[in-house]
Amino acid sequence: MTNPLASLQAPSIADLEILAQEAFARLPREFRRLCDGVVIRVEDFPDDETLQEMGCESPFDLLGLFRGVGLAQAGAVMETGQFPNMVWLYRRPILDYWAEHEESLGDLVTHVLVHEIGHHFGLSDEDMEAIEAAAG
Repeated sequence: MTNPLASLQAPSIADLEILAQEAFARLPREFRRLCDGVVIRVEDFPDDETLQEMGCESPFDLLGLFRGVGLAQAGAVMETGQFPNMVWLYRRPILDYWAEHEESLGDLVTHVLVHEIGHHFGLSDEDMEAIEAAAG
């Protein structure tokens, strides 16, 4: 009999995109409204420019990144030429972290997503913990 574990593969970019969309949909409505229309992208690693800008020593140092301006700061109208709010989740660093900790992959993706958005809006760690708990 073949071991069922022998055919397992690491979650793909598409798999993490699904986890991220599901996690975002479970977040409290008030929190999701902070970045209405947010685009969530999953890439294997941050690009070199981002690593340099963030002062990272390794491409594994950064699990995610938020770039944009939320409705709380910018009002309801997007200015011409303004990019949408974006959250990048970096698959390989997330998988590396996941392999070393006792946490489900879905919970880890939710945590990174909440913290990237929450830190951008100045939420406290306690606020973000409550949001994660509300997301289940």
